[in-house]
Amino acid sequence: MSEKQRRSRGEGTVYWDEQRQRYMARQTVGYDGRGKPIRKTGSGKTESAALKALRARVREYEAGILPDARRVTVSAVVEDWLAFARSSVSARTQQGNEIHYLLHIKPHLGGRRVRDLRPDEIDRWLVSLAPKLSTSTLKQVRSVLKRSIDRAMKRGLAERNVVDLSPAPKGRPGRRSRSLTFQQASDLLDKTRDHPAHAYIVVSLLAGARPEEVRALRWDAVDLDPPKGVPPHINVWRSVREGGDTKTQKSRRTLAISGYVAAVLIEHRAKQAAIRARAGDAWKENDLVFPSLVGTEQDSHNVRRSFRSALRLVPGIVPEEWTPRDLRHSFVSILSERGLPIEEISRLMGHSGTAVTELVYRHELRPVLEAGAAVMDLVFPVLKADGADDDDAA
Repeated sequence: MSEKQRRSRGEGTVYWDEQRQRYMARQTVGYDGRGKPIRKTGSGKTESAALKALRARVREYEAGILPDARRVTVSAVVEDWLAFARSSVSARTQQGNEIHYLLHIKPHLGGRRVRDLRPDEIDRWLVSLAPKLSTSTLKQVRSVLKRSIDRAMKRGLAERNVVDLSPAPKGRPGRRSRSLTFQQASDLLDKTRDHPAHAYIVVSLLAGARPEEVRALRWDAVDLDPPKGVPPHINVWRSVREGGDTKTQKSRRTLAISGYVAAVLIEHRAKQAAIRARAGDAWKENDLVFPSLVGTEQDSHNVRRSFRSALRLVPGIVPEEWTPRDLRHSFVSILSERGLPIEEISRLMGHSGTAVTELVYRHELRPVLEAGAAVMDLVFPVLKADGADDDDAA
């Protein structure tokens, strides 16, 4: 290398490496515990390219990025997160995250180096998934990638998270919730009296509990013979979620049940005793109100299959169009149609406030804004469509 003017302190040294046939830039960035200098290097076909590479290495060092981070791929960081960073979530959530990775992240971005990802690339990836996934699923897929890179950043394997710059677009429309009309609900209760799912349907439809709460309901949480002055009730204190907790703290509630529901549960308990006797040693006692035929907790697939089997008994209803959660929506719809205030419905649903009820169950609620118009119609007579009278005009 020809002799050149000395560079300013801190800019590093540039020299020609004959063996590698490249310019090399080197800079001391600190000293280790033994007092030895820590040097970073960069190479390039020109001096400016070598200096640029050196500045990138120095910046990574100052940011705490490990040297191996330059080769870390998206697949590596997501698989690391899947393996080690999710001990607090349920097995079902873990499985869902793994499926999101295998189907939607690995085929598109798996081989990309994390450091090379660009916001526009993430945008195009999310947009390509939008026609195939619902908005909620799209957000979950994005979340898997975002949290994986967040973990990589904390471990010094990534400098920034470009996913933060790319919000999830709107996906394809999901399945819209449905609610039974009053007549359909009446037919359902009447036609399924002898069906094994009848008691489950009655509790879900007439008490409004979530499917995961009904599946976890135990007999010790059901009081069908309370003290005088206290109505029959169920204590919704558990669910099939991880740890057995309800969805939120407000979801822990005690719900009074109607005499009809109480009578159905009394009959259901007697039938369950007969099923327990027939099962014999195969019965696993868990004190569940709605267990499987051997006393174990039912999964959502079993409940949905049994529910749709019951729906086949009701004329005019297509079973495949309904899920057990629609019974909860029907509960809201019937209460709202009968004029129960939104505040009371929200408490029965176990929501933290009316905003949640209005957002999730807006299709089942009577429009609140109609109330003012209805009152004003009573206070002020409707004006004539053809115009006001002469006296009015004057």
